[in-house]
Amino acid sequence: MIPVVPVESCTHVLAEFDCLDPLLSALRLDSGRIKCTCLSVSRKWLALGTSSGGLHLIQREGWKQKLILTHKEGSITQVSCCPHDEDFIAVATSQGLVAVWELHLERRGRPERVCVSWEHRGQTVTSLCWDTVALRVFAGDVGGKVSCVRAGSSKLGKGSGFVIFPVQTITTVDSRVVQLGYTDGHLMVSSLSRCYLCDTEREKFWRVGNKERDGEFGACFLLRGQGGQGGQGGGPPALLYCARPGSRIWESSFSGEVLSTHQFKQLLACPPLPLVSYKNEPLFNPAQTSPQSLAFPRLLQFGDQNLLTWTDSAIYIFTPHSGQVLLWTEVKDVVEISVFRNEVFCLHGDGRLSHLLLVSPERCVERLMKRENWTLAATVCCMFQHTVVTSRARKSLPTDRLEHLKAQLNSASQQQLIGQLEEVIGKLEPLDSACSSRRSSISSHESFNVLDCGIYRVISRRGSQSDDDTNSLANQSMLEEERLKEFNFTEEEQVDNDSQSVRGEGDRSDLGLQFLPLSFRSKPPRVALQAVRDSVSSFVKKTTEKINTLQMNSDLWPRPDLREGVQGEVTATSTPLPEESEHEMNAEQSSSESELQELRAATKKATSQIQNPMVLLDPVCLSDVLQDWAPVLERVLGPEDHSVPGEITNLEEKNLEEELVSSMSCCVVVQPEILTAPSTNLDESATLTEEEDLGETIPCSTAPVRASFPPLANHVELIQLFSPKPLPPDLQADLSQLACLYLEMGCPGRGGVESVCVFLRRFFFLLDQERVRKMCMLRYRDHREVLKAYIAGMLEFTQASKVVEVIQKGDLLKSLRSLRELQPWNTPLLLSHLYRLYEKHGEVAVRAYPQFYPTILPSDIMAMALPSHFLPYLDNLVQSRAEQQRLSFLGSLLQPETLRQDWLELALSHDAPLRDDTLTPDGQPRWRSHFFSWGYGRLLSLLIRLPADLTSKQKMLEMCRTRGYWMGYLYLCRELQRRAEAFSAICRLDDMTLLEEDDGIVPQSLDEWVLLLKLSQQISSVDEVPPTSSPPSSTNGSCSDDTNSNGTSDGSSDLSNSSTDWSIRVSPENIILRLVKVFGPDQALTALQERGIQVDLSSRSTLVCDLLRMAEKRQRALIQTMLERCDRFLWSQHA
Repeated sequence: MIPVVPVESCTHVLAEFDCLDPLLSALRLDSGRIKCTCLSVSRKWLALGTSSGGLHLIQREGWKQKLILTHKEGSITQVSCCPHDEDFIAVATSQGLVAVWELHLERRGRPERVCVSWEHRGQTVTSLCWDTVALRVFAGDVGGKVSCVRAGSSKLGKGSGFVIFPVQTITTVDSRVVQLGYTDGHLMVSSLSRCYLCDTEREKFWRVGNKERDGEFGACFLLRGQGGQGGQGGGPPALLYCARPGSRIWESSFSGEVLSTHQFKQLLACPPLPLVSYKNEPLFNPAQTSPQSLAFPRLLQFGDQNLLTWTDSAIYIFTPHSGQVLLWTEVKDVVEISVFRNEVFCLHGDGRLSHLLLVSPERCVERLMKRENWTLAATVCCMFQHTVVTSRARKSLPTDRLEHLKAQLNSASQQQLIGQLEEVIGKLEPLDSACSSRRSSISSHESFNVLDCGIYRVISRRGSQSDDDTNSLANQSMLEEERLKEFNFTEEEQVDNDSQSVRGEGDRSDLGLQFLPLSFRSKPPRVALQAVRDSVSSFVKKTTEKINTLQMNSDLWPRPDLREGVQGEVTATSTPLPEESEHEMNAEQSSSESELQELRAATKKATSQIQNPMVLLDPVCLSDVLQDWAPVLERVLGPEDHSVPGEITNLEEKNLEEELVSSMSCCVVVQPEILTAPSTNLDESATLTEEEDLGETIPCSTAPVRASFPPLANHVELIQLFSPKPLPPDLQADLSQLACLYLEMGCPGRGGVESVCVFLRRFFFLLDQERVRKMCMLRYRDHREVLKAYIAGMLEFTQASKVVEVIQKGDLLKSLRSLRELQPWNTPLLLSHLYRLYEKHGEVAVRAYPQFYPTILPSDIMAMALPSHFLPYLDNLVQSRAEQQRLSFLGSLLQPETLRQDWLELALSHDAPLRDDTLTPDGQPRWRSHFFSWGYGRLLSLLIRLPADLTSKQKMLEMCRTRGYWMGYLYLCRELQRRAEAFSAICRLDDMTLLEEDDGIVPQSLDEWVLLLKLSQQISSVDEVPPTSSPPSSTNGSCSDDTNSNGTSDGSSDLSNSSTDWSIRVSPENIILRLVKVFGPDQALTALQERGIQVDLSSRSTLVCDLLRMAEKRQRALIQTMLERCDRFLWSQHA
């Protein structure tokens, strides 16, 4: 007899449907040599770290191995998938390495380490945690140190792409870090004794509660507002839950104040629910257990409002909002758990993996039946019968499906199980009353189930009553279609619909209407759809007629009954026109044709004249030809000079304008029937047709509206996206060429940039979009008004694209993915979408734009973004190339050459040290200021190393000197052979390594050494004592130094102070020692005495000179011995 689970414990169950043993066997992780040590799960990945240092990335769809990332720094101890960008994964090794990998799967590139930290060298990293927004990883180790490392990316700009960010130590707590958590700018650190909160933005710390603890206790954030009761009253978006001894959990605010304590000790006295697994039959013991006093080593957010924790023998799920135990289940030998939504991945002590799902019992039975695990499904059905018999479960488990389950059991060996299942079927409640009668009829005659998306899947039985219902539904649909054919109203019938509705039945039959939408009867869906279409068509017709009416001359203005306002105008247009009106419209049509002929003739004449090289190459003659052609274009296709007829009063004019404003804000308007798109817009037109499927409608923002009516809000003309008159393709192409040429010439005859903008707006439909874009970058580079007008037109032109909808939703990753799907890219269209994305996300979006190179060039981004936003783009773009290609690639971007000075000035002025930190008041280098980090140091180095003429190098040298960029200054001094200036700067920077490194300047002669020694003596005698505080931190190591009052270092004090590196000081003594090593002690000291330089060496330096003399003598003796032996050998061979 299968025991029945109590009602209060029947809501959920943990089930194991999949076996991951074949996966581990394929990865060879089931042997004793290599084992799985840690795991992390996301929507796409299952990441497994191994004892051999390998990180296996398994694609969850199909459980296919995708990548193996190897590490030589020890076994993998921690792994964490980035929650907001699955292209990044953080790992920690047994040697204390923390690395962040960028997978480059979307680009199909090789994975690479974008960040490496040795901050925890020699310590075991116990926890990793990702920032919820930025590419930052927090790490904690057994020593209590918590560090933060930020990763760069060439794809997104959450960080400076490929820039090595310094590792930041957040804090060091009193004991081992147990767990880390992060949300909304707050970092949680749970140690063995306390739980701490850190505001990473304001750099403030709080202790959670006042009582300490001793042992491994986890903590985590749980979002409020999603569970049902949080988020009210303007509270914080999340709460902090900290484990306490005795099965207790603190609920705390962001300020560290304990709001309440949840006691689960007595609630855990309930019996554990069985684990539903394919491996063995679930067992349930209904006997009560004793209260459990546990220490929860980790806490994880599970779903929207649950907390999950575990011990080595069980898994516990709590609902802290209600203070209840959702369930607890015995699972043996659990080492680590990772969760995603309702899925639980368990790592066991022997290296096994388990994949569990938290589901309701009826869903569990349904899944088991799909897998044809009939015995286990029947067992779960009987064990959780309190849930299965409810009416809510009928959506997943209809009666006939349970009958089918019973039929699959073995009547001989499973008689007891069949009898218990029959009792459950007898207790089934019917589907609740919230379902319609049609669903009830379906459930009584047909088999159906409800999918997760809410769709009813009906399995029809042929020959049953349900077939009759289906036939009746089909007949009803056919009858409605026949009625729709007769349901064709004229405009007059729509206006007089109310009067028709009161007619008798005989009148209705005369009209051919078999039914009317009465108030007590809902409209059939097809009729409602037809009514909506008729309403939209009527509105579109009215709007078009109003616009056309405004465009007519006063002589051709129709004369409706003005007392009925706008409705009278509509009625007049729907009634047959008098003969005079028809004659006038024919005259207007013939006038339009004659205007097009005139435009064609003028265009042909201008084209033939331009083909003459004498005219094309002479700007004056070319301007004269275009000036003769432009007025004809303006008269035929430009905005008309119209006036409101005198018969319409001011009030009616105002009402008409208000109607126009409302019509312009409508969602669709009708496009002209004959519309030939410009040749340059064919790609976009095809895109709109394929993606939007709009038929003959387009958004009103891109509607063919001419600027023919008075401006309603301001005097800026609307952008003409479509021709107001149908144009033949050949004429369209000629007009496009002339219009672009006219714009390139600066609109001769008009003058001023404003006239160029006006022409661009009026005749946007004629212009080649790519040609105008290049024109804005070159011809009108200094006139941003032209670029703004062009971008405004492109934004209107692409308003109907589906990409715009994705961008407006604010998801940057989805927006970029949508843009990548548009390949091959059209530069103007892509540029308009990037403008939208930049307006939405700012600098973060610009950092991701290098992926669109070379379609989008740096000049386009410079015109789009702020200088401080352009620099990260340029840096990411350059760093995206291989290291050996970066210099030549950057040189190819410098078109024109003057961009080098502009970009260098930008890089020197953004994310740079303060000028007071690098320069003294008299403009000299400040002590050790070359150790300051420059945000765009790699870009600066490349810009300086590019080949350039003498004038450019001199300008760059002066810029580096005035900004205090001393490494670039020294390189340019070496290039320009200004070695004396370089030696003077090195003496003031006080760093001997600048005289020996590859980027340094090494004295090449004895005279240069003497010059360097004299400069050092002068500076050391004039300058004050260098600061005793630590200089800027650098990757080169500590730069702190202690000096005497005279600026020289004493040997004894240097040796006694372990924090001082006396050998890198540019002191006279160190220079003499370096000179002695190069030329030898005797030659060097003799040369100095001949030049009148007094040599006063300390005892330590004297000892060094003696040792060098001794080494030199031994070397001479060794050489002499070798020569003698060689000589004897040669003479012996000769004899």
